[in-house]
Amino acid sequence: MDPYIYLRALKHAEHTVFCVQDGQKTYFDPQFNRVVAYSSGQQVKRSILDTLTSGLNVKMAPITFNYNITAKKELENKEPWSPCDPVYIDQLIGGWMRAGDGITLKRRSPLSISAMRPLHPLLAGVDRENLTFDRSDKPDNNPVNVRLGDKLLSEEEIEEFLGKNNRTLPRRNWIPENVRTGGLFIYDVAVDLRTLFSVSTNQHEPELTKEKINELKGKGWIESGNIFGKCLVLPKEERDEIIPALAHALLNWRITSNQARTFSLMETLAIAISNNANTLAGSIRAKLIEDGEETKAKPLIDETAGADVFVTLPCSNYIVTVNESADAIDKAEQKLIELMQSFDYENQIQ
Repeated sequence: MDPYIYLRALKHAEHTVFCVQDGQKTYFDPQFNRVVAYSSGQQVKRSILDTLTSGLNVKMAPITFNYNITAKKELENKEPWSPCDPVYIDQLIGGWMRAGDGITLKRRSPLSISAMRPLHPLLAGVDRENLTFDRSDKPDNNPVNVRLGDKLLSEEEIEEFLGKNNRTLPRRNWIPENVRTGGLFIYDVAVDLRTLFSVSTNQHEPELTKEKINELKGKGWIESGNIFGKCLVLPKEERDEIIPALAHALLNWRITSNQARTFSLMETLAIAISNNANTLAGSIRAKLIEDGEETKAKPLIDETAGADVFVTLPCSNYIVTVNESADAIDKAEQKLIELMQSFDYENQIQ
């Protein structure tokens, strides 16, 4: 039994934003002297878990946010508490960490997820634009308010101020230096089948409390063992429900938060699946070519590199392809389902 599934997917992004808190996240590539955009592995993981729980129509685990009131009567943010309960699908697949409330509980996620980053620094870029919030074409429906400290000025006071200072009050606000990105991006996922549906019962470095272990046994979880020691395994009928939804989520997630202005389909172009991580890098890659005095990167899909490769129709927009198909993502999903269902979760130790 091979305990790992490795996945690489190629996506196309068009004039969009991956991260929205402080604008687009970027890093500097020193070899090619370029600033490139990325989406963190944590954001990719959250997007996958959102798609998974939505597909199963189940709620995410409730997270408790804790605060202390300091001596200065200020709120101090403390460690959020996870329920540490694999009954919640996002906990089982996403893992957990809970400290500061008795013994520390920690489960490493069976999914190792990379950042989504350019296939090659020369195949993606960032650009900046100034946005506006503009209502200057409808002045009657959009009044202008001016405050001086806490005082709201009257219309007469506003006109007096503008006359004395030769100013105007446009119904337009500029939002400067908004960074957008576009190009070809990849992300990698490693699935550890040994822990995908198995939770350790070891109490030296516990994942679960003793009470939760007994509760899971009462719900039909199977006592077994893996290379890490004794564990409880999710019953097969529940695994068979989760596996297709997980395969779908790994390939069909989208970054959707706060994307109203900058929506991109982020369509999947190609997928490579293997039990050998090295074959992924060869299956979906870029090749440097010399074009006169300029160095360029050519994206390549290589079906002879050792991985199972699935190429979608939109891929031919950006890469010369031969075997693209309309059902490529469906076939990749089915391959993931077969690999996850064929693993013997209950009998890992012979």
